[in-house]
Amino acid sequence: MRDTEPIVSPVVEAWATYRTTSAQDWPTRRLIRAKGENRVSVVLPARNEEATVGAIVATIREHLMDRVPLVDELIVVDSRSTDRTAQVARAAGAEVVGQDEMTRGLPRLTGKGDALWAGLAAAEGDIVAFVDADLREFRPHFVTGLIGPLLVDPSVEFVKGFYHRPLVGTTSVETDGGGRVTELMARPLLNLFWPELAGFVQPLAGEYAGRREVLERVPFVTGYGVETAMLIDLLELVGLDALAQVDLGERKHRHQDTAALGRMSAQIMHTAWARLQRRGWAAPGTSPGALLTQFRRGGSEALPNLDREVVVTDVSVQERPPLAELRPRLPRRRVAA
Repeated sequence: MRDTEPIVSPVVEAWATYRTTSAQDWPTRRLIRAKGENRVSVVLPARNEEATVGAIVATIREHLMDRVPLVDELIVVDSRSTDRTAQVARAAGAEVVGQDEMTRGLPRLTGKGDALWAGLAAAEGDIVAFVDADLREFRPHFVTGLIGPLLVDPSVEFVKGFYHRPLVGTTSVETDGGGRVTELMARPLLNLFWPELAGFVQPLAGEYAGRREVLERVPFVTGYGVETAMLIDLLELVGLDALAQVDLGERKHRHQDTAALGRMSAQIMHTAWARLQRRGWAAPGTSPGALLTQFRRGGSEALPNLDREVVVTDVSVQERPPLAELRPRLPRRRVAA
């Protein structure tokens, strides 16, 4: 059988060509000239990241705040850490805001998405960039690449990063092995139901930036479905042409085990289900199961016939409403203790 030519949507192909750039396309000097009156905020959601958050903060502070006036505000959202994340981040030069401080008076929720929402509430910039706090060998272009298209092109509303994600094994390194949830679950899901988003190389990337007025108009899923929800909701709100992506090179960070990735996948599926219902593509009034059953080998509570413990996790997701709807009710920001 002869190989067939790959089939690519003309819309996706045109978008990927037109709206994809490299971090190298956005040198700092060019962005300083284009910045004008725009204020730029960088937000790092962090939970127990004392080993890496300090170096990230110090790099942004030195290269993009002290040397040049590109970033106006650098915030670390301490997501109920039990280590010294807050102290390390503050010592490196960040403003540290407690997740619960910015959601005071609202239901107490958990998860990365809730920390992101709190960070957006705390930030004051016209452009807000989000960067994960577990990155190793962090470089300034992770920020400049994200904010570049927003500063230069007023038609761009949101920018997503992508990169190579090496997965280090016991005997080898797989160059792009770090995107397991993306390749096994998220990419097929998006291609099936939201094919316009097929051109995004890393739809689950934790590095992205957007205009405040747009970010405040979408809900934030509190768990690991936040990135999926944001892409889908922004597609519906502003359209594909207002979205862009930038190649950030290589990303090195801590990888999670397979069981954790399974829980992440389940939350993404819940997130997609809610949006399918909104479109009328899933039966109204129904909801998928909220519990995920997994098995862990051995352990003191292993079932005798399985030689495994049964681990049951609630993988349901909740959402913070669009920030614009609650802005008058939110507390004024201040640094967490």
